[in-house]
Amino acid sequence: MSENRPTRREAPLGPAAAPLFPNALDGEPRASSLCLTSTVEMARLIRARKLSAREALAAHLTQIGRVNPKVNAIVTLVPEMAADAAAKADEKQAHKEKLGPLHGLPVAHKDLIQTRGIRTTFGSPLYKNNVPTEDDLIVERLRRAGAISIGKTNTPEFGAGSQTFNTVFAATRNPYDLTKTCGGSSGGAAVALACGLVPVADGSDTGGSLRNPAAFCNVVGFRPSIGRVPDPKAAFGWFTLGTSGCLGRSVADLALVLSTIAGPDSRAPLSIHEPGERFARPLDRGFKDVRVAWFRNLGGVPFDPRVRTIVDGHRRTFEALGCIVEQAEPDFAPAEIAFRVLRAWNSANSHGALLREHPDAFKDTLKGEIEEGLRLTGVDVARAETAHAQLWRRFQAFLEKYEYFVLPTTQLPPFDVDTPYPSRIAGVKFDTYIDWMKSCWYISATGNPAASVPAGFTPEGLPVGLQIVGRNNQDFSVLQIAHAFEQATGFGKHAPNIA
Repeated sequence: MSENRPTRREAPLGPAAAPLFPNALDGEPRASSLCLTSTVEMARLIRARKLSAREALAAHLTQIGRVNPKVNAIVTLVPEMAADAAAKADEKQAHKEKLGPLHGLPVAHKDLIQTRGIRTTFGSPLYKNNVPTEDDLIVERLRRAGAISIGKTNTPEFGAGSQTFNTVFAATRNPYDLTKTCGGSSGGAAVALACGLVPVADGSDTGGSLRNPAAFCNVVGFRPSIGRVPDPKAAFGWFTLGTSGCLGRSVADLALVLSTIAGPDSRAPLSIHEPGERFARPLDRGFKDVRVAWFRNLGGVPFDPRVRTIVDGHRRTFEALGCIVEQAEPDFAPAEIAFRVLRAWNSANSHGALLREHPDAFKDTLKGEIEEGLRLTGVDVARAETAHAQLWRRFQAFLEKYEYFVLPTTQLPPFDVDTPYPSRIAGVKFDTYIDWMKSCWYISATGNPAASVPAGFTPEGLPVGLQIVGRNNQDFSVLQIAHAFEQATGFGKHAPNIA
């Protein structure tokens, strides 16, 4: 439930958000030195009483005031609410109460996720003053783990599209080149992490919304298995295209956060009955003789040569880890039917009634997708579900031989921020606003866990991500090899100059 009223605790974003202060790291006066520290290390500093929750919050508010006006990642800020929570966190620690894994760490929530008492707009003018009265499960779990909510990160309208812009807050910009997009739909979250505005950020992924912005912003994004982070409020309880999750500046940071939001919920029918704490285990593992399948062209999907060159160059990285790498891929043709139809069906169910009431309040691409979904027949949906099952079985059989499948996260590097979506790649023209993201949504259609890890930069200095897909429900295994790749390459250490 929600109320359409502005919250009194919100504050305008700008340079005066908080004063600069000498933080706890060797007397260094710049907030950014703390804010770019790993989440794992920041949590350790707080638990060791070398950093207080109030100091951590003040540093991040300073960083937000300095950097956010340039990138527009955080669109709603609640400093008073966060200050109250930070004071209580320090008091709790002073009384030697049990602390959660994320105790005292600031978190910003994607603006699709409902947050009690904090404006949640879904990137739509229809909800620009919407203040929920309840938290979504992922917010409950992050707060229970000790994280302190400071606001919301930008997203496209209703999360539709891998380019973060909307008519409520405008576009979020890529921190490596402010003229480029950050991707989406968890674009604000990826930018906030890359710039050190928060150490913890949640998100969601249907067509690539955790992986695409991670690749464009040089952070780590992970789409977990369906049911790993359950959604007990989902209208379609058995829907397998979309899932909640998180991002991180490193695989270890992401795994720590995932350990707090993963875990079963009896209200979600596809919930995986394994505890989230298992993701807090050490990620180190050997990969000698592990079989890895290297993509070909996904059945004719176009790739920008800059992306292909960087990703293909890492075949030797996996071989150096001890992997046996072979070029092989399954037939993804069923995904073309399954994903397109089921996505439109879900969009129609989610927004069809609202579109009828407010036909001029939706962007054209989303409006067209909803209308397409409304025209679907039962036979259309049955055909899509049949293709979906065929793809799932085909992909699981493929991964009986190979433990991992590696491919580019995105088909091109970050593009102009004023371009709603690419109309062509490598001379191939596209018909819809999702055609340029097949390298992500082909994987979404399988339901398998997948990580995007920083893989390098184009000659223009734009980030490129590499995607690693694992076996069904083997999420920790994917994080292990992503961690090994990250340690071998180190590209994620290159923060944007703006931070």
